[in-house]
Amino acid sequence: MPSRKFADGEVVMGRWPGSVLYYEVQVTSYDDVAHLYTVKYKDGTELALKESDIRSQSSFKHRKSQSSSSSPSRRSSSRSRSRSRSPGRPAKGRRRSASQSREHKEDKKKPSQEPSIALPKPSENNTKRYNGEPESTEKNATSCIILEQKLKPDLEMKRVLEQYSLRPRKDDKKKEEIYSEKKTFVAVKPIEKVSTKTKEMEFGGRVGTFMLMLVLPATVFYLLSMCKQDDPSLLNFPPLPALESLWDWRVFGVILLWFFLQAAFYLLPIGKVVEGLPLSSGRRLQYRINGFYAFILTAAAIGALLYFEFELHSLYDHLVQFAVAAAAFALALSVYLYVRALKAPEEELAPGGNSGYFIYDFFTGHELNPRIGSFDLKYFCELRPGLIGWVVINLAMLLAEMKIHNLSVPSLSMILVNSFQLLYVVDALWNEEAVLTTMDITHDGFGFMLAFGDLVWVPFVYSLQAFYLVGHPTTISWPVAAAITVLNCIGYYIFRSANSQKNNFRRNPADPKLANLKFIPTATGKGLLVTGWWGFVRHPNYLGDIIMALAWSLPCGFNHILPYFYVIYFICLLVHREARDEHHCKQKYGLAWERYCQRVPYRIFPYIY
Repeated sequence: MPSRKFADGEVVMGRWPGSVLYYEVQVTSYDDVAHLYTVKYKDGTELALKESDIRSQSSFKHRKSQSSSSSPSRRSSSRSRSRSRSPGRPAKGRRRSASQSREHKEDKKKPSQEPSIALPKPSENNTKRYNGEPESTEKNATSCIILEQKLKPDLEMKRVLEQYSLRPRKDDKKKEEIYSEKKTFVAVKPIEKVSTKTKEMEFGGRVGTFMLMLVLPATVFYLLSMCKQDDPSLLNFPPLPALESLWDWRVFGVILLWFFLQAAFYLLPIGKVVEGLPLSSGRRLQYRINGFYAFILTAAAIGALLYFEFELHSLYDHLVQFAVAAAAFALALSVYLYVRALKAPEEELAPGGNSGYFIYDFFTGHELNPRIGSFDLKYFCELRPGLIGWVVINLAMLLAEMKIHNLSVPSLSMILVNSFQLLYVVDALWNEEAVLTTMDITHDGFGFMLAFGDLVWVPFVYSLQAFYLVGHPTTISWPVAAAITVLNCIGYYIFRSANSQKNNFRRNPADPKLANLKFIPTATGKGLLVTGWWGFVRHPNYLGDIIMALAWSLPCGFNHILPYFYVIYFICLLVHREARDEHHCKQKYGLAWERYCQRVPYRIFPYIY
């Protein structure tokens, strides 16, 4: 085991990940297993760095003075030539004047005037300025360009200038040697971040995740069974069905057919290919954006089945069997994902699913981006089988209502539920690229939590209102329907405009259309919006989501609380997710996040929470 080089409390120079900048940091701890130092920057940001990214202050200054040349005489002559030589200057062999000799000696006495390799300390960086000085905590989007230009290393600018200067080839070779020495110090390298063990476990740790693996399938089964009862009161538990009635191999075959049909649509060479956010290694994965095309093809396939009189409404009688089959498939997929993750390289493991405990890693996901060739399993399951399946189940419930109650047209309540949720799904598929910046893709591994959530929870729990209305029809008036529609439109407007504002700002902060937005710059190079929707509450998209969830439940009336399970669960989910976001952002942005929280005090609900 290699010995430790830097002690706790020692002040050293640490390289900022993904850049050539070295800043003054203080060592706070050392991980003997991963061989990583935890260092603290002057702005309060704490990061884990490898030993190769840390240098002592003395060696840092030594390399700076020695990187120009191998001897003082060569350094001074080279510097004098690179600074003031012109085409009309006398040749090298000619004698220097006394003034030139004096200038040469003065240059030797003033090494501080030499272009420095080290860039400004954190006190001079935007982190300190914008997080510590009130007069410059906010910048508009146009200032991003100016900020980036200020942070460009002087060394690169000097190299561009010297590339076109006139000097003999001998001098060029000497300059190449000089820069080769400098490259050993400031060369941009891919960040080879070693995946550390997960220290902070979520969801109640090993015991909590084990209980969730039992409770989640039981909850789906309970909700679907309750909807089939005449009295779906919470305390009126349904009788347990016979085990053989829960499983049908033909149903399981339909689940497999559905999954692989969506996979075939995903692999079609249609739609644009975009890059995701940088991984810990600096690499960017490519994703094909064709979810909306997959939805259109699926709609065409369902339309063809209905044209040939396929009884899609029969899904209502077998919905519990379909849920059980989907849960079995999700479990099998989770086992495969965990087994293949055991052979994955360390840098490809999920930061939150590498605890070393089987149950916890199996639930949260051990591998971050499991792929079979170019087929990304997590990204595919995030929107395709479950989200499109949700719409198909809703349509089947609409047809079942018409069949069972002998209706020529669906009820107004069923039309509202189907329309609202169809809009939500189409919006998600149309804006598919936005999912690449979500926590599910960038942070969470792909394990039982996401597999069960995407393939079982979303299609069978989110369609609960439509399933409930088949057995418990509810009549609403047109004015009530209009009020509910307005409520859903308000929620959708907040949800979509907030997400669009965030995505556009991330894609191009210098867009003239965003010039009125103000933000707090951070040490990571990203900005925290403090105007617009994101200056209203910290998660306006969550607020819009919750308003829409309420609008989806209101058409079911107030006779039972069962159809309101979704909105209750969704509030709990988003409050928990907001807490996770808060924790991660505080670690990532440091003091900038604290200033943002002071400026935007409310998390989801204005003046409440």
